[in-house]
This record gives sequence, structure tokens and C-alpha cells, in this order.
Amino acid sequence: MNDLESILFLIALAGVFLTMIFYIIFGQVTVHKLRKNPETKSQLGAEFVSGWDIINVAKALSIPRSWSRKLENGPFSALHANSELLYKHTNRVDCALGDIFYFLLMLSGLLLITLAVSHEFGFFV
Repeated sequence: MNDLESILFLIALAGVFLTMIFYIIFGQVTVHKLRKNPETKSQLGAEFVSGWDIINVAKALSIPRSWSRKLENGPFSALHANSELLYKHTNRVDCALGDIFYFLLMLSGLLLITLAVSHEFGFFV
């Protein structure tokens, strides 16, 4: 590993660590509240593994509403959280936590995948 690759890897690992922290915070602050609400309990999207609904809620609050509507009205709508209902039952702090968590998750994951592929093809020699 050269210096640039090491620095990018450390940045990606720091992003993963922050993602884990925000996953816990967002789950305990926002999603816990939504799970207890009978109106939103069944609208958090499919949960493949325990805690997947936290990612569904964060995605529904983070991506543009036009994209959310397309996902919710598409053939796989049961997999996605109901964004309109979530916006109705969350506040600005909840949305900000969801944005921070989701974009950290996406950026750090994309950076790690990019580093792995570029290392495999020898871009960092």
C-alpha cells in the first residue's frame, strides 16, 4: 500500500466507524419512536435482517421525494418505507440524523469498494 491508498483507506474506515455510531443513534432516537407508533409500525419497509428497517427509514428520509414516490409505487414497493407517512411523524432532527447516517453509509461503502477494485487492478502501485 502506498501513502495515498493508506490515507484513503483510513478515511473510509473513519467513515465506517462514524456510520456505526449514527446507525445506533438514528435507530434509538427515530426508528424506535416510529416502531412504537401503530400508524407507522407496518410502514417501515421489508426487514430482511434485524435492523434493516433503520436503513429503509434513513433512505426514505434522505433521498429526494420524487425518487421515494417512484420506489413506493414500483413493483418492489413492499421493500421501501412510506416516505410521506415518515415525514409526517418525524421532525428536523430526525431527518438530519437520517441524512447524516445514510450518506455516511453510502459514501464510506462506495469508497471502500472503489479502493478494493482500484487496488486489484493495480492503480496504486
